[in-house]
Amino acid sequence: MISRIDLRGRTLSRRELLAELPRAEVDVEHAGAQVAPILEAVRDQGAAALRDLAERFDGVRPEYLRVPAQALADALDQLDPQVRAALEETIVRVRTVHAAQRPTDFTVEVAPGAQVRQRWIPVRRVGLYVPGGLAVYPSSVVMNVVAAQEAGVGALAVASPPQKDRGGLPDATVLATCALLGVDEVYAVGGAQAVAMFAYGAVGETAADGDVLCEPVDVVTGPGNVYVAAAKRLVRGVVGIDSEAGPTEIAVLADGTADPVHVAADLISQAEHDPLAASVLVTPSIELAGAVESKLVDLVEATTHRARVATSLSGTQSAIVLVDDLEAGLAVVNAYGAEHLEIQTADAAAVAERVTSAGAIFVGPFSPVSLGDYMAGSNHVLPTGGCAHFTSGLGVHSFVRAVQVIEYDADALGAVADRIVAFADAEGLPAHGDAVRARF
Repeated sequence: MISRIDLRGRTLSRRELLAELPRAEVDVEHAGAQVAPILEAVRDQGAAALRDLAERFDGVRPEYLRVPAQALADALDQLDPQVRAALEETIVRVRTVHAAQRPTDFTVEVAPGAQVRQRWIPVRRVGLYVPGGLAVYPSSVVMNVVAAQEAGVGALAVASPPQKDRGGLPDATVLATCALLGVDEVYAVGGAQAVAMFAYGAVGETAADGDVLCEPVDVVTGPGNVYVAAAKRLVRGVVGIDSEAGPTEIAVLADGTADPVHVAADLISQAEHDPLAASVLVTPSIELAGAVESKLVDLVEATTHRARVATSLSGTQSAIVLVDDLEAGLAVVNAYGAEHLEIQTADAAAVAERVTSAGAIFVGPFSPVSLGDYMAGSNHVLPTGGCAHFTSGLGVHSFVRAVQVIEYDADALGAVADRIVAFADAEGLPAHGDAVRARF
């Protein structure tokens, strides 16, 4: 079901290691060519294009592109009490963690009368995307909205695909979660077209009369499929984005102390997201590898989405990687840069401290990725496809900007005036020096 990659006894450079490791084959460039006309249609035609695209991709022509307030209220009223309790607990935990992420302003006195301050300013308006394809994600509503709220963003809009069996409204639990969080600007728009609506704004049905469906935003965040990722790439620069999130992935670094049932269950939990989801076990224990393979056979057969899981686990993006020892295993997971990395080893906390690339790290046998998906308090919108090497998961920092404020008095400027002039002359920009001389 799941393949093996045997790296034992081999000394590989980082480049060679990356070539050996499994990764989902996602062609964002190809998807971009398909997405570009969609972005153009939404930019030029607004609501009319959004309705046509919903009919084409979602199989329904929504009556309402902006979800009516009554539909939000009804969804919350009808929410299962147990699901509501779970959402409320998740919101509390995620809010607690994200409140602690708020960066602090600071002031530095470089010299007497010479002051540089740094202020953190939230963006004006954000567009938050919540997928709704093979599964629906009220948890992603929490992750996106709470991070933006704790950053102090003034205006939040959420988009989620229209559902055919709901007459074009998004999933009811998604709507209920928006209502629970106080978000009243919600759109029944999915995929690349939602990214376009947020980036460019969208005129309404009576554009000639100045009607506007959706105002443009400053930042677009949220996970999605390859077409959402391609759309984000194409609008980056028009708006900010969190990352080009692709298919989900889990890597588990485990030794012979790990429970093979835990490992197998965790690999399956990510595989059920998507046939392209990646599940990777890295271990020096041949005994653990064999036990996990055996458990996968039984557990996959018993799981609800067995066909999807089997496709994911048997794909080229999933594998059991055999290494000589934990040191070699750390080199593998640091090169891989997984979205989710579990450490199931002896002294797991110490091993986790040596990880340099991962979207989020889950330490020990009782910190499964599923905990982070819902109720750890961390954010589950994380970089995929190796992007953890250079970017972070979603958080308060995704919605704020650092602005430096410089204030010098006359004496402080005068103390460095000659040096500024010398610097400007050395760069061949004498007018820069003249701007300082003019003050004296």
